[in-house]
Amino acid sequence: MYLHYRQTLSIKKRFVFLLLAAAPLFGQSFVTEDREQGWVTGEPIWRQALGGAVVALPSVQAHSAVVVLDGGNIKAYSTAGMPLWSYSAGGRLSPFVTRSREGTSYISRNTGALIAVNRSGRELWRLYPGGQLSGPVIIGWDGRLFVPTGNKLSCYTASGNLLWTKTFEASVSLTPRLDQAGGIILALENNQALAIDPFGETRTWRLPARPAALVSLGPEPGAGGAAPQVMALYQDGAMEILGNVEEWYMPAAVQPFRPLLPRLPARPLAAAVRGNSIASVLADGRIVLVSVDEGKILWTGDSHIQAERNRGSNTEEAAILFDERGIYVLSANGATGFTADGRRLWFTLLENSAAIPAFGEDGVLYSGGRDWVLYAYKLEDRVLPSRQSIYGPAPEGSYGTGRPPPSPWNVFPYLYDEFEFKTRLDSIERAILTGAVGANELIWTAWLMETAASRNRPPEIQHRITALRLLGRIGSRETIPWLTGLFRSETDPAVKAAVALAIGAIGVDPDGTAIAAFLEAVTYPGALPDEQPMTAVAAATGSLCRFSGPPLSDSGVRILTVLSADTQPPPVRRQARSELASLRM
Repeated sequence: MYLHYRQTLSIKKRFVFLLLAAAPLFGQSFVTEDREQGWVTGEPIWRQALGGAVVALPSVQAHSAVVVLDGGNIKAYSTAGMPLWSYSAGGRLSPFVTRSREGTSYISRNTGALIAVNRSGRELWRLYPGGQLSGPVIIGWDGRLFVPTGNKLSCYTASGNLLWTKTFEASVSLTPRLDQAGGIILALENNQALAIDPFGETRTWRLPARPAALVSLGPEPGAGGAAPQVMALYQDGAMEILGNVEEWYMPAAVQPFRPLLPRLPARPLAAAVRGNSIASVLADGRIVLVSVDEGKILWTGDSHIQAERNRGSNTEEAAILFDERGIYVLSANGATGFTADGRRLWFTLLENSAAIPAFGEDGVLYSGGRDWVLYAYKLEDRVLPSRQSIYGPAPEGSYGTGRPPPSPWNVFPYLYDEFEFKTRLDSIERAILTGAVGANELIWTAWLMETAASRNRPPEIQHRITALRLLGRIGSRETIPWLTGLFRSETDPAVKAAVALAIGAIGVDPDGTAIAAFLEAVTYPGALPDEQPMTAVAAATGSLCRFSGPPLSDSGVRILTVLSADTQPPPVRRQARSELASLRM
């Protein structure tokens, strides 16, 4: 709880002046203004020496905060301030870090290497997407990665398999972000705006000027399952909802079926959307909330950026959060919190901050100082409500890869023709190996599931095994429940082993369904008919534990301990002991 000073206003102002003047000598200071209580001062709830300067917005996820340092290290701390782990990339890093709901951190070397580091600080894989990151990696609803580099956007599975790549006419000018269907919206240097769905299908607009921000709205009223609308916010404050026809542009003023939108009173720095309400922080430090449905500005408020400008700072970079708690404006020198109806909750100035701070779901602000110290300030007692899994918040939606519609080949006259099976499997495998899955993902996933689940009829066992291996490489975590169900019901040892290996290849089990099935299988006698599925379960368990770490590790170690016993067949025992040894590294 902060200490409230009851002296006169002049005494409070002198106190704040002395505090700000002393800040460079004692590290990072923290100043808050409350409209009702007056000036309030507070100290960090914890601080930790970093050994380097923070170069990126901290990432808060899985009950921990991760920071990227200028020396090429990333460090993780619990939300209580305890050091968790440190990882060295062996060279300088791009100023971006993104974390998945499992706590995996995705970073990039300046040489262009994209690196995945698990929640225990262990490198999982590295690959080369073709250049340095031009923005942070974006995590899709099923764990897929959207990776922007130069004039490209590439989509990878969580385990690093390429699904598709889009090459653009110009470099990316606005940081890509998720739209309301789990796809990506972005802008290019040549004034194009793009909306790309999770499978690479693209809508393109040519804009009259370079946008300052893009936001995603819901589909047009009455449009059913249509794609989300995209809104552009321009440098002059104008706003418009873009049309749905590729390469088509019509000024907002002559769009008969689209709402006329107000002009923002200053240049927008950043924007966020919730429902059809848009919050934008402006270059003059104000924040506005716009109702798209009503076509008007609902309220305007003053953020800390105005105080920054009064002190000589020329803030051009800001971030904004808009969630169930309210609206939060963040910049390198402070933060402000508002309720959704425009009441300012708190006003924070940070001295000596090295990068934009991060505001966690626990109401804590994490800020890296130029003094090489990470500070945590408790600003709110409210915690963001969300659907939780054993890891973190559940995704906002689904891509349908766990339950795709039937494939067109399900009613094909030659459904069980051996040549047709082999030809189609070979074609799908070539596309997967070359990163050309793209728009075929749902159809291919459906057919691979149909093939893998076929029992008392063709295809041959080997085709079922191949289908499962390819499902593992496509790698959507939405397929984990389906694969777990097949693992429980399958009786053929070779197919059961292939199911386990497919789960291990995907690498993520956010709800713990697969690891629970594995534990059940090794606990009940006869659940695993021979050494082939037992060996596969050992390999898959090791893969899941390495990728996702705690809380799967406890169950995973139990599984591997059972399978490493002297009573187990030698191949099973060797695999289990090897996996246990890898988890101790």
